[in-house]
Amino acid sequence: MSAATAMPVAQASTYVTAGWRRRLIAIALMLGIAAFFWIDSRYPALLKKYHSGAHVKVAGAITFDALFAVDHSMPLTQRVWRTSLNWLNANRVGMTFGFFFGAAALTFLSTLRVRRTRSPFLNALIGLGAGTPLGVCANCVAPIGRGFYASGMSTESVLATMLSSPSLNVVVLAMTFALFPLPIAALKLATTLLLILVFAPVVGARYAGAEPSIACPVELTVAETWPQALWSAGKSYTQNFWYIARVGLPLMILAALLGALAIELVPQQALMKPASFLGIVAVSLIGAFLPVPMAFDVVIAYIALTHGVPIPYVAVILCTLGIYSVYSFSMIGKTISWKLASYTYAAVATLGLAAGTLFWVLR
Repeated sequence: MSAATAMPVAQASTYVTAGWRRRLIAIALMLGIAAFFWIDSRYPALLKKYHSGAHVKVAGAITFDALFAVDHSMPLTQRVWRTSLNWLNANRVGMTFGFFFGAAALTFLSTLRVRRTRSPFLNALIGLGAGTPLGVCANCVAPIGRGFYASGMSTESVLATMLSSPSLNVVVLAMTFALFPLPIAALKLATTLLLILVFAPVVGARYAGAEPSIACPVELTVAETWPQALWSAGKSYTQNFWYIARVGLPLMILAALLGALAIELVPQQALMKPASFLGIVAVSLIGAFLPVPMAFDVVIAYIALTHGVPIPYVAVILCTLGIYSVYSFSMIGKTISWKLASYTYAAVATLGLAAGTLFWVLR
């Protein structure tokens, strides 16, 4: 069964329109989950990093903190295992939010008759508006993207949401412009906007025919009491959570292992050598692959800059790391299309390559 046909019941062309009570319950569920995450965890953590400025510390290879120490004298298998566990530990809160909020969003969106417009560009703007305040990394937004797509939102909306959440957050943008020279920070913003406002609508429109139908030729309205609405919303939420988790959880473990393997295979002093075109290509491909947490790209690029890493490599890191990842790749591939996942990876890596090459030529 293809990804396009393996959708929840909410995708049927004939469906029962949820009553207003069920819709209100779904909205309350979404707001409750989001508020708890934003207030208790996400924005305090981001603001702490912002106020730390140049003094932010990085303890792990692809995480800010490290539960298990990793030393390069250890065998590769041990380093990969420990780095994987560090990544899973660092992402436990964000991933929990992604799964729970993704299911809540799918529960709410499935009560709506309209989830997209005829304009790919407007759909991308809708995704940008949905993703910017989410405050989750490229990994944790992937389950939310799966929920959005399953509800019938357009491909371009899903892509724009997944690309904007880790890169256009106001705190992350403030960190970027505070820590880097204006040309580098502006280039980072420009490549992000190109992905969201040009790549997402153009490529998303090509996949419009592959999306599940959300046409509603027959609409039935059911009057529900509050207990009935609560039961219906709870049942829908449970089904939607399982739809997201049964794919997202195994892929999360796989992403941890692949990300750890990729970073542990990179030589320690690789970035300290003079910049070369092949080096820029390699950094672009690795940067678009690694599953790093929110704002990690900004911090690690700044650390690289202050430690003498050539500017072309710094620009590539800033423009590729954190906006996409192997986990985003696998979730898009499993949910929508492996070709689309590959195109998105290629677009991120290509823009990073262009950014690095520009600074390499102008050095």
